[in-house]
Amino acid sequence: MPAYISLSNWTGQGLSNVKDTVKRARQIEQALEAAGGRKIGIWWTMGQYDAVLIFEAPDDETAARLLISNAMQGFVHSATLRAFSEEEMEGIIGKL
Repeated sequence: MPAYISLSNWTGQGLSNVKDTVKRARQIEQALEAAGGRKIGIWWTMGQYDAVLIFEAPDDETAARLLISNAMQGFVHSATLRAFSEEEMEGIIGKL
């Protein structure tokens, strides 16, 4: 299943409601599971980003839908990277 790394920053609304951030993370996990994906981990960070979410989704379209749905709530802005496993990268390189 494809993996993704999502780097997030709180919006003003997200910061105003920071006490609910763990609750919202659990809601994201439930949405992932309902869509056939899974949360690998979430970490709240110091520095350029406020949080890092690593997850799997069945496909890019599902991941995009979940990320857009999350962004529509107005609590975070995110930048998401498609991540390739070691096995996936071997397959990519093997076709060069």
